[in-house]
Amino acid sequence: MTVALDGAPVGCPLGWVGALDVTWGPRRTRLDSLEVGQRITAEVIAVDLDEERVQLSLAATEHAELWGFLKRLRPGEVLSGTVASIESFGVFVALDDGPGHPIHPGVGFITHPDLSWRHFDDPRDVVRVGERVTCEYLYFDTTNGEARLSLRATSPDPFQAFADGTAPGDTLRGCVTKVVPFGYFVRVVDGVEGLVPLQDPVAVVGEELGVVVTELDRERRRLLLRATPASP
Repeated sequence: MTVALDGAPVGCPLGWVGALDVTWGPRRTRLDSLEVGQRITAEVIAVDLDEERVQLSLAATEHAELWGFLKRLRPGEVLSGTVASIESFGVFVALDDGPGHPIHPGVGFITHPDLSWRHFDDPRDVVRVGERVTCEYLYFDTTNGEARLSLRATSPDPFQAFADGTAPGDTLRGCVTKVVPFGYFVRVVDGVEGLVPLQDPVAVVGEELGVVVTELDRERRRLLLRATPASP
């Protein structure tokens, strides 16, 4: 949606409100209520010199208190709250400080990868509704009006501790946790799993076996293994 900005001289960039910046509520309802010629008040969220347009947000003025709260947060800040809802796409957290959300059960949101360093099949294995949590603030999700959080960032990464004392060529023992089309995963210590490629002998979940470290990548948290021959 393009907007003619008040006071802008001829030839200056137009304002632009994207579909995701219209509202944090039901977007179809809000879009249907807008008409050509209608006056609006929106906040500037970006200036695109290449496209020659000013990015605007109606959600910012519609929920000014919440927008202001989220803008004041800084990455790395520690926030506390209560788990309000566990969904298939992530976990909502009702923060202790700041206003509530107009649609969601909490202003804080944790994606599944940011719940724990350890592998899990169900987020309920990590947190429960009503549980108190302390998380690290990552960024302001302007599309949904959320404070993106990380629970795992508040605890040490077990992979880095594992890597401190491990090197390619080391022999370890572990338990098979998952079989996939391209191989299977082996848990070598709590919170650390490595992939044994498909070309190695097939294993079953729950099997314990010896493995050799073939690749260890700290930055990508990647561990590749090779199964050792079974004892006769």
